[in-house]
Amino acid sequence: MTPEQHEPLVVPEPPAPGELLAVGREGDRVAIANVDGTFFAFQDECTHEGCSLAEGYLEGHVVECDCHGGEFDVRTGEPLGGPVHVPLKTYAVVADADGLRIELPE
Repeated sequence: MTPEQHEPLVVPEPPAPGELLAVGREGDRVAIANVDGTFFAFQDECTHEGCSLAEGYLEGHVVECDCHGGEFDVRTGEPLGGPVHVPLKTYAVVADADGLRIELPE
């Protein structure tokens, strides 16, 4: 672990394929998407109005915000449509015997 990182966020029960899950601790809310068995982690807060993306919809590799329909690519965080223009922060995900580990920056 580098000095710029927190202790990894451990998620013992990842979401099922096609599902979203919000996890985190104070100030570090993260959404996890399971796209055909591959996990992607990104900030849970939509860059448009701050709504939870984990409460939205996952279609393939695109998450749609439930509030105003903003769409992001979960693989890269890039905005794809709707009223969003600012990309999401994305985080590295490692699967191991304890579940998922998400590396969060300081």
